[in-house]
Amino acid sequence: MDHEPDSAMNIRFDGKAAVVTGGAMGIGAATAKKLCKLGASVAILDRNADAAQAMVHTLVNEGHTASFQVCDVAVESDVRRAFDAVMQRYGDLHVLVSNAGIQRYGDVVGTSPEIWDETFNVHVKGCFHATKFAIPAMLASGGGAVVVVSSVQGFTAMANSAAYVAAKHALLGITRSIALDFAQQNIRANCVCPGTIDTPMLHRSAERTGSPQKVIDSCSRMHAMGRIGRTEEVANAIAFLASDCASFITGTTLVVDGGLLIPTGGMAFQKIGIDTGDEG
Repeated sequence: MDHEPDSAMNIRFDGKAAVVTGGAMGIGAATAKKLCKLGASVAILDRNADAAQAMVHTLVNEGHTASFQVCDVAVESDVRRAFDAVMQRYGDLHVLVSNAGIQRYGDVVGTSPEIWDETFNVHVKGCFHATKFAIPAMLASGGGAVVVVSSVQGFTAMANSAAYVAAKHALLGITRSIALDFAQQNIRANCVCPGTIDTPMLHRSAERTGSPQKVIDSCSRMHAMGRIGRTEEVANAIAFLASDCASFITGTTLVVDGGLLIPTGGMAFQKIGIDTGDEG
């Protein structure tokens, strides 16, 4: 039987159901919208009830099938209840986008145990909970795809962000473990690692400095392409990895960073143009 997608890579999710955690705003909202436009029925899981309801209202008004469950992914009972409701509503599950996340600051000395636990509970335990309940539903539906949203900080680090950096590193390990453990049961798992993306989280972080535009401009200069990314650009990558066009891709990471990780020494060093004489 020929399972090859057509040459135009016509990505579609008709007849498929998807869950997006943290889907009320930012990358999650853009992903929910993208999957809906490609034919999926989408359930948003988010602890921000007002934002989730507003997002679903927009999607439904555009003619899409969408719903939301108020859910704190760090709480197992919340996630179990949410997935029960999704399965009752849609009957199947084919895609999970584990996107919920928070940003907290501090080095290992200045980070309180409470902040450390909160960061890991949302990012790492939240991903664990979501996949714990999504995968059995996917197996009952004949298989599926998990896409975990990590960060370029899953490979490297920014100062004063110890808990966030450690949590984003951990998500790469979860992704690889899922990919290995369920590869022969028609479950794929991949990770998307965005650079700096124009999200509410970015703007909240920038406002903490008192000079938000200066922070945004500095972030833009960090990327080889000279700008920060758009949420829909990450959503496009997520949709690809979740689709049948990526049917032989599992356990990998797709960096969506505008070239942030490319330059040795960072873009500021590149622009100085110093010839060190080191050929290595």
